[in-house]
Amino acid sequence: MLELQNISFSRDNKKILNNINLHIDSNKFIAITGPNGSGKSTLAKIVMGIYSPDSGKIIFNGKDITSLPIAERAKLGIGFAFQQPVTFKGLTVKDLISISAGENIKTCTACSYLSDVGLCAKEYINREINSKLSGGELKRIEIAMLEAKKSKLTLFDEPEAGIDLWSFNNLIHVFEKMHKEINGTIIVISHQEKILNISDEIIYLNNGEIKDIGSKDDILPQLLCQTKNCKFLNDESN
Repeated sequence: MLELQNISFSRDNKKILNNINLHIDSNKFIAITGPNGSGKSTLAKIVMGIYSPDSGKIIFNGKDITSLPIAERAKLGIGFAFQQPVTFKGLTVKDLISISAGENIKTCTACSYLSDVGLCAKEYINREINSKLSGGELKRIEIAMLEAKKSKLTLFDEPEAGIDLWSFNNLIHVFEKMHKEINGTIIVISHQEKILNISDEIIYLNNGEIKDIGSKDDILPQLLCQTKNCKFLNDESN
């Protein structure tokens, strides 16, 4: 599915990622966690093509995509949810969900995606994606969009940021549904124990390097023990 080979990245003469090697199989739920500034978001953006690595290769389903632009990666089946969702002036919520799905989906189908993320379909389906929507509303609409897209690989960059507790609990159910029904791989960057607890595998990143990787049963107890001296599991800042 996804393989990173010797990925390194620097910015302003500072090493952000250092020789990352990683193999992720198909149909997995992967959580990437670690302290603030450890390179988690940068790693996700390199996979999507937002940033280009200084060295190394990115292999997706056997194809070298290292030099491909974002649009080409999206066509291959990679989706990305930004930590701060963007707005699309002139497009309605239904328009955006249809574009993501690759077809003009029925209103009832679009409404079901909105319901999954806890939004009243009648209230939101024809609203424009603009600055009048709150950050939490935009985040949930973006997640509905990615659920409709049904990507082979979907990356979420701290999806819990800026949403309330009820929405966060609903978000967990959306991830579980996507993992079960879409048959694709989901990678979530998160500090939250509830998200780590539903993952198949946890990757612990620190100082731009993979320090540990394994099942939640192996990794999560170690991380929980660390919370006595480290607050990153419940810190929503980045």
